Amino acid sequence: MGVDLESISEATSGAIGSLLSTTILYPLDTCKTRYQAEARAHGQQKYRNLSDVFWEAISTGQVVSLYQGLGTKNLQSFISQFVYFYGYSYFKRLYTEKSGKKSIGTTANLVIAAAAGACTAIVTQPLDTASSRMQTSAFGKSKGLWQTLTDGDWSDAFDGLGISLLLTSNPAIQYTVFDQLKRRLLKEKQDQAGKGSSPVALSAFTAFVLGAVSKSIATCLTYPAIRCKVMIQAADPNDNETEKARPRTRKTMAGVSYAIFKREGILGFFKGLHAQILKTVLSSALLLMIKEKITRTTWVLILAIRRYLLLTGGRLKSA
Repeated sequence: MGVDLESISEATSGAIGSLLSTTILYPLDTCKTRYQAEARAHGQQKYRNLSDVFWEAISTGQVVSLYQGLGTKNLQSFISQFVYFYGYSYFKRLYTEKSGKKSIGTTANLVIAAAAGACTAIVTQPLDTASSRMQTSAFGKSKGLWQTLTDGDWSDAFDGLGISLLLTSNPAIQYTVFDQLKRRLLKEKQDQAGKGSSPVALSAFTAFVLGAVSKSIATCLTYPAIRCKVMIQAADPNDNETEKARPRTRKTMAGVSYAIFKREGILGFFKGLHAQILKTVLSSALLLMIKEKITRTTWVLILAIRRYLLLTGGRLKSA
């Protein structure tokens, strides 16, 4: 089977979009993660609002620490989005070829997106865990990637993998909603333009709105699991102490859920929902907007590189 250039183009543009959106919104992501990771009874919280995290960084002169773990997060985002978009595009293309159908239904779309998400979660889980621990470490005391991963045994690097697999439903819902809305809009535009006209594309604003709507729906449905995952992966408080840290306590979904319910009640499962929506909606909308705008350029560059390699190979053979 030859190289699937279309899938590579989709994956590359998606990964670049993820890299840019992650970097732009990283301080907000750090504030959101630290706010979610705290589970204390009412009146004992260190952070009562999302802005408290930001003001702590300013008051302690650690504004730069809002970027701690950025390199790891970018590496994780780039790899995960490349794997996801490649898998999603490839499986979707394979499905249409095998089934003979020109379009994909909602159910098939969900299955394809979930399969791509599961592969992505397994590949990038250690990086995801490391970036969460870096973000929740005390400001100015974040460790490097290798030291973070090797503090415990290697199984610790896969903390929260079960929830990550469960949360594959999040991007599955998001991209299915986005893809279906996008297809309908483009079909309407194409019908208005006429059959003989050139292919149409979404405007940056339309892609932004569709991305925001699709991610909001997915986030609201999966948020309790998202909060539990952050708490499982968060750095232990004793990791920030000067004395030798105690062995890391293994956190479980059941244990974290009980702690949230006991200290914060049922509404605790939705603590930070507004921050999650704000961050993820902006991130996903930016990602999809950037991806839509650079997909054509990426495709042209890949075709140009392919043509160059073919011409070069032909000359070498004839020489």
